[in-house]
Amino acid sequence: MTLYDLAQQKILILDGAMGTMIQRHSLEEEDFRNADLEDHPNSLKGNNDLLSLTRPDIILDIHRKYFEAGCDIVETNTFSSTTIAQADYALEHLVYPLNFESAKLARQAADEYSTPDRPRFVAGSMGPTNRTASMSPDVNRPGFRAITFHALVDAYAEQTKGLMDGGADILMVETVFDTLNAKAAVFAIQSVFDERGTTLPIMVSGTITDASGRTLSGQTAHAFLISLSHVPLFSIGLNCALGADQLMPYIDTLSQHAEVLISAHPNAGLPNAMGAYDQDPEEFAALLKEYFKRNLINIARRLLWHHARSHQSNV
Repeated sequence: MTLYDLAQQKILILDGAMGTMIQRHSLEEEDFRNADLEDHPNSLKGNNDLLSLTRPDIILDIHRKYFEAGCDIVETNTFSSTTIAQADYALEHLVYPLNFESAKLARQAADEYSTPDRPRFVAGSMGPTNRTASMSPDVNRPGFRAITFHALVDAYAEQTKGLMDGGADILMVETVFDTLNAKAAVFAIQSVFDERGTTLPIMVSGTITDASGRTLSGQTAHAFLISLSHVPLFSIGLNCALGADQLMPYIDTLSQHAEVLISAHPNAGLPNAMGAYDQDPEEFAALLKEYFKRNLINIARRLLWHHARSHQSNV
């Protein structure tokens, strides 16, 4: 059964946060190092993507937990696995193995839980990087850009190759705050597809930054959709920043206008003054039920709560 077949039968369930699952472990600097990184001069603690190489047991266990909870799709631990993001740690040379090994771990878990009637899938996570191609980071130089479109394409192409070689079934360009970055990602993906003579489904998920209903680069949900309408997507949706109730009107907009599947990956409400998320499983489930009643989405996310006051965000 293919991903497309399964999507015709049910609402697909995507995994939830990787970052908060990793935070359950009390990890120290040594957890982010292996023999090859023993003498690396930079601090590596907090570079969670690196755990696919240094603590693969943790990442594999997280994938398994999400599949045990009923997920159809898990994302690879590669949100920041581009040369651009890894430059902060002077680890650009590890980008291909980061993506390859992360996809292999997710693939292993998916294969373990797949059955003929219930296949499980791997989505290669491709984050937005920490640079924006549309806006200047310097208010005094509005024409300045910290990254070029072509540099983004090169970075995303390398990531795409690693994810495909490691066994990803889907490529997911997620947490899009700047559509030009996303355009670079899908251009890179399609270029690799052309080079290899093969394709995979592409998911794109943007992020509405606040109650303005716009992305960081200023687009409404409808404008975001139109900007990517030239791409043959498997799905388009929104993730992060907002809880299910705050996100619903923007998902409604996508649902009204999109000709592809719709995904919604909200947080467990909004953070409180301490940065934690107070929404409990019952409240989150009730809000998602409204999405289902209104037939707004085809792909939803699955959170895992681990104590009375959740720290679940989509990071």
